[in-house]
Amino acid sequence: MTTSFGHAHTGIAIDPKIHIPRFRGLRPSHSLLLSKRVPVFSSSPSSSNSFIVRAVSTPVKPDTSKEPKRSKVEIFKEQSNFIRYPLNEELLTDAPNINEPATQLIKFHGSYQQTNRDERGSKSYSFMLRTKNPCGKVSNNLYLAMDDLADEFGIGTLRLTTRQTFQLHGVVKKDLKTVMSTIINCMGSTLGACGDLNRNVLAPAAPLATKDYLFAQETAENIAALLTPQSGFYYDMWMDGERIMSAEPPEVVKARNDNSHGTNFPDSPEPIYGTQFLPRKFKVAVTVPTDNSVDILTNDIGVVVVSDDNGEPQGFNIYVGGGMGRTHRVETTFAHLAEPLGYVPKEDILYAVKAIVVTQRENGRRDDRKYSRMKYLISSWGIEKFRTVVEQYYGKKFEPFRELPEWEFKSYLGWHEQGDGGLYCGLHVDNGRVKGTMKKTLREIIEKYNLNVRITPNQNIVLCDIRRAWRRPITTALAQSGLLHPRYVDPLNLTAMACPALPLCPLAITEAERGIPDLLKRVRAVFETVGLKYNESIVIRVTGCPNGCARPYMAELGLVGDGPNSYQIWLGGTPNQTSLAKCFMNKVKIQELEKVLEPLFYYWKRKRQSKESFGAFTNRLGFETLQEMVDKWEGPDLSSHRFNLKLFADKETYEAMDDLARLQDKTAHQLAMEVIRNFVSSQQNGKSE
Repeated sequence: MTTSFGHAHTGIAIDPKIHIPRFRGLRPSHSLLLSKRVPVFSSSPSSSNSFIVRAVSTPVKPDTSKEPKRSKVEIFKEQSNFIRYPLNEELLTDAPNINEPATQLIKFHGSYQQTNRDERGSKSYSFMLRTKNPCGKVSNNLYLAMDDLADEFGIGTLRLTTRQTFQLHGVVKKDLKTVMSTIINCMGSTLGACGDLNRNVLAPAAPLATKDYLFAQETAENIAALLTPQSGFYYDMWMDGERIMSAEPPEVVKARNDNSHGTNFPDSPEPIYGTQFLPRKFKVAVTVPTDNSVDILTNDIGVVVVSDDNGEPQGFNIYVGGGMGRTHRVETTFAHLAEPLGYVPKEDILYAVKAIVVTQRENGRRDDRKYSRMKYLISSWGIEKFRTVVEQYYGKKFEPFRELPEWEFKSYLGWHEQGDGGLYCGLHVDNGRVKGTMKKTLREIIEKYNLNVRITPNQNIVLCDIRRAWRRPITTALAQSGLLHPRYVDPLNLTAMACPALPLCPLAITEAERGIPDLLKRVRAVFETVGLKYNESIVIRVTGCPNGCARPYMAELGLVGDGPNSYQIWLGGTPNQTSLAKCFMNKVKIQELEKVLEPLFYYWKRKRQSKESFGAFTNRLGFETLQEMVDKWEGPDLSSHRFNLKLFADKETYEAMDDLARLQDKTAHQLAMEVIRNFVSSQQNGKSE
C-alpha cells in the first residue's frame, strides 16, 4: 500500500514503506481513529485452532472502543481553546490553587504549581515562574525587574537554570498576573518556558564579537521566534489581550508561514503547533565548533555553525534526539545522546528545524508521556528512517555532516575581552541560587554601571559590556560580597550542578541543591584522604529524581535520587560532555558515599593514564573491575598520603587544623590554603605581623 502525506509535492520520492499518520488538530472524537483498513479475523473451517485474514469488500462499522489511546494531557490541550480554558476561570477563584487541567495548561505560560513539602498539615500552594531568554540574554531593565519581583512576590532569591533562564519561586496565585505583566512590560517573557512545545533555546553565553558566535546567537533567537506560539493565549491571560512584542525578522515570518511541504495547519491560529502542540517538551541548542558550554548532545536538536576558512558562517551541522529524562525501574526509558542528522546551508536552517519539529509533532507518541520525547521516536525508527521523513517535510536531502573538531567545556568565568573594546566577567554562582549579600551586590553593580547580563547553561552569570575603567571597582565590590575570581573557588564547585529538588519540586525524591554543598566538601575530603591535589577536579551533578534537569547522565560522577537520602551513582561522563554515563550502583545512602567514592578516587589516582579524566578512567576499567575495587576496599595506605604531606608535615598539625576547620564548616586543606593565602597577601602588602 502506498501512503501519501496529502500535501504538496516535495520533489522527493515518498518511501511507500513509511506510513505517517497526521495529527490534524481539533477534530471530533469519532474521527480520531487511525485511517487504516481493519482486518477481520475468522475461524477456518479446516482447523479450529488456526486463523486467517480475509479481505472484505463491505464497510466495517468503526469500533469506537478501539480509538487510539491518548494521555489525559492531550485531552486537556484539545479542550482548552488553545491553552486558555479552564485556566482563565481558575485564576479568578479565591482558592489558593488551580485544578488539574489548569495545572497542565499553566505550564505553557511558563509556570508550575508547587507546594512546600517541608511543611506538614494543609498544603501551602505557590507558583514557580520560569522566564524564556534565548542565549541567556537578560537586559538591564529585566534583571532589575526580576530582582525586585523576587523580593516583593517571591522568596527573596533568583534561581539561574541549566537552560539559561530565571526561576522565580514562591509566587502566590493572586499575584501571578502582576508578576507576569511586569515581566512582559520589561520585554521579558515566560511563554513556552514549560509545557509541550519548544523551550528556551540555548547558545554560548559569552558576548564575543566574532562572526561565528554572533551568528550562533542570532540563529538561536530566530529559532526561538519561529517556534513561539502565535494564538495569543499568553497575552489574553496576562495582558488582557495587549501584545507587547519586538518585531520579528522577515525570514522568521516567511519560514513560519511557508507550507509548501505540508508542515502547517493552514486555518489554525497555531500554524505549526495546532491544537495539540507537541507530544512533550522540546529542546534546542545552537553553538560553534569546540564550544560545548551548552551540552549540545542533550538536546532534541543541536545546531552547530560551520564556517569557511575566512570565518564566514556557511551553514549548520544538525544533531537530533538528545534527552536526559528517564523513569526508575522502567528500563525502556533512557537518557540518550543526540545523533548526527546532516548539514544544511545557512539560509535553510529554519526550514530544517521546522521539518524536524513537525516530524515529532506528527509521529511522537501521545498515549504514554514517558515515551513522548523525540529520542524514543528516533530509537524506534532508526536515524535513517527519521532522516527520510524529515526530508519530506524539508523538501530537500540533507548534505553530509561536516567534520568537527573535538568539543571542549567552556565556562566563561573570570575576566575576558569581548573583542569590541569591552570586557565581560563571568561569575560562579553555587547551584545558580542568587541570594543574600551576593544578590544585593549584583543588583548594585548591574544598576550602577547599566550592565546587561547573560545566564550560562551551568547556572552562572556573565556581566557584559564593561568598560576598562570599571574593572577595578567592580572587582573590589564583587570580592567584598563573596563573588570571588574563579581561581579562589574550589575547582569541584566550578563545574558542579544540582537541580532545586526539595522542598518545592513535586517530583523530587530526595535532596539536590540543599545537599550538594556538604557533598562537595565530603568529596574534597576524600580527595585529600587519597592524596589527590587541590587543583584536580571532576564533573559532579546531582538531581533529586531521574528526570535529569541538571543533566547528571553526562557527569563524571552523577547522583540521581532514588529514595529518601538515597541515590543511584552514575559514572562515565567526560569533562567535555560527550559521553553518556551509566548506572554503577543503586540505593546508596548519602551517609555511605565515602565507602564507594574512596576506593574509586584512590585507584584513579594510582592507576590512571597520563592526564586521564575520572570519567575516562571508569570507562576504561569497566564496572566489573570498579565493583571489585569497592567490594574489597579496606581503606587507603596511610603511610604516605593520609595527611597530604605537601601541607602537613605531621599528624598532630593536620588534626589541629582539621579541628579548627570543622568549626568553620571547611576542610583542613581549605583552611590551610586560606591561612597561607592571607599570610602571603599580608607579606606583599608590608603588613606582616
